[in-house]
Amino acid sequence: MPSTSSSLLLMLALAGLLLVTFPSLCDSSPAAAAHHHHLNRCHPSGRLQGPRAGHTCGECCRPGHFYPTYRCSPPVTTHTKAIMTLNDFGEGGDGGGPSECDGEYHSNTERVVALSTGWYHKGKRCHKHVRIHARGRSVLAKVVDECDSMHGCDHEHAHQPPCRPNIVDASKAVWDALGIHDAENVGEYHITWSDA
Repeated sequence: MPSTSSSLLLMLALAGLLLVTFPSLCDSSPAAAAHHHHLNRCHPSGRLQGPRAGHTCGECCRPGHFYPTYRCSPPVTTHTKAIMTLNDFGEGGDGGGPSECDGEYHSNTERVVALSTGWYHKGKRCHKHVRIHARGRSVLAKVVDECDSMHGCDHEHAHQPPCRPNIVDASKAVWDALGIHDAENVGEYHITWSDA
């Protein structure tokens, strides 16, 4: 019969083996967090080829170039990291056709946004508000459209490539409310957002 001290040593050895075998069970290091974040990242689901002939505009698809497509977006948290872009939701604006949620165009004075396909979630966020944070300010904006991450390079999408998976495409009124007044020259701005 083994002694109490040898039984204790055996139990400690087995516990150590479990920790070595399954380090993620108790590892809260930055490396483990980065690994967990890597698992939650959205990966391309395919790719889309640009048109054979070019269309003249600053951000149009390049002929023959391949663009990644995404069905997903990063997980939504209380401070979801995103890139805010500028969109003209009016008729003839760079948003292409009318907004997906209501089939209407929207004025640049309205605080409205389009979300990447994964965040748009097949319209489940339509007409709901999101809270956008930047520069120590926050603003509420209504979701009216999808920033299509699966399709693009055609007339319906204003000849632009598919959206990246982490885009909040916002009207000028949203940019102004956040105190970013030179939106046309800035182009993109790192923000965080959450459901309101």
